[in-house]
Amino acid sequence: MENKQKLNRLENFPISFFSVIMGLSGLSIAWGKAMEVFGIEYHINTVLVGIASVIFVVLILMYLTKIIKYPSSVAAELAHPVKLSFFLSVSISFLLLSIAYLNINVAVAKPLWMIGVALHLSLTLYIISTWMHHEHFKVNHINPAWFIPAVGNMLVPIAGMVFGYEEISWFFFSIGFMFWVILMTIFFNRVLFHNPMDTHLLPTLFILIAPPAVGFISYMRLNAGLDNLCHFLYFAALFLTLLLLSQGRRFIRLPFFLSWWAYTFSLAAITIASFAFYEKNGNDFFLWLATGLLILVTLVVLITAIKTFIAITKHGICVSEVPHAPAVAK
Repeated sequence: MENKQKLNRLENFPISFFSVIMGLSGLSIAWGKAMEVFGIEYHINTVLVGIASVIFVVLILMYLTKIIKYPSSVAAELAHPVKLSFFLSVSISFLLLSIAYLNINVAVAKPLWMIGVALHLSLTLYIISTWMHHEHFKVNHINPAWFIPAVGNMLVPIAGMVFGYEEISWFFFSIGFMFWVILMTIFFNRVLFHNPMDTHLLPTLFILIAPPAVGFISYMRLNAGLDNLCHFLYFAALFLTLLLLSQGRRFIRLPFFLSWWAYTFSLAAITIASFAFYEKNGNDFFLWLATGLLILVTLVVLITAIKTFIAITKHGICVSEVPHAPAVAK
């Protein structure tokens, strides 16, 4: 009976679990940037990226096993209007780990980046083709998870420019920027004029912060300076951060879902962007802001990790979903 239950949990293992790697990798990069700015070496980022790497390998092995044993369940996720976008969290995990390893081991960072780039382009082409030729998606299905392809494309130049791939970096940045603008328009039409988002999806609102925050970091690498577009991207991300944090009570009251990990990567992205903005701007306000955000995202990751562990031990994750409006896998 116990073995059967374990198999059932594997069948219900959600692709959105890879958002854990996005949050942990983002936190690792944020701490790495903070230590660079403060000129200290506590190796916190090394420990975090080590933890993220081990969990990533475990998740990859589990999902590969699911593909082999339960291909129909994987196919159902690929056809799901929300879960479909989370397949890109796998390629984004490769890209984020490559960035996290840049100052630790370049020999590890480069192959991770190459795998991430190839996988992300393939998945982006597949997902956008699915959007274009779908037969069952509705306006109410769109949610911030649809921004994940844009975020991933904008991540490519951060390590790509270090490795000397300038044209490839511009190619991916352009794709990400284009789809961020398009999806932002569609998304606000959906939230303003259609039914409220499902409770499971509310944490994904924090994903809105990621495209401009990551776009700012990426464009800084491409442009090597602080120009008008840099200011626009950073302050757009900062406004969205303030907008969502001002609704803190609404998010605190939500029960735990795996979608809570959407809080982590996005907060890490604006933290890294704030440290980078301070480096170029020199205004101490942004250093204090970045430090405060670093403390916040560290606490959020810790709390979310604890709640995830508790949910796993109590079999609250990897279980069959109760049918309702489109929701993130529980």
